[in-house]
Amino acid sequence: MPAGTIDNEGEGSWFKASASASQGACAEVKDLRGQKIALRQSTDPTGPALIFTAAEFTAFVAGAKAGEFDLLGRIA
Repeated sequence: MPAGTIDNEGEGSWFKASASASQGACAEVKDLRGQKIALRQSTDPTGPALIFTAAEFTAFVAGAKAGEFDLLGRIA
């Protein structure tokens, strides 16, 4: 779904983690209506957004905190 089409959906605005704010290119999330979360690339605010259920997003964040994705980015 194009991220620009969901700017007026849900609660609040897009936000990103404070730890990534100084890097410029960050993932941003937005709380949508109906227990859904949108995820987009901050450098392409009108580009595609991934839509997750709250449960899916919670599981992804838990996996990231547990280090399950640490190998990503190191694979050549």
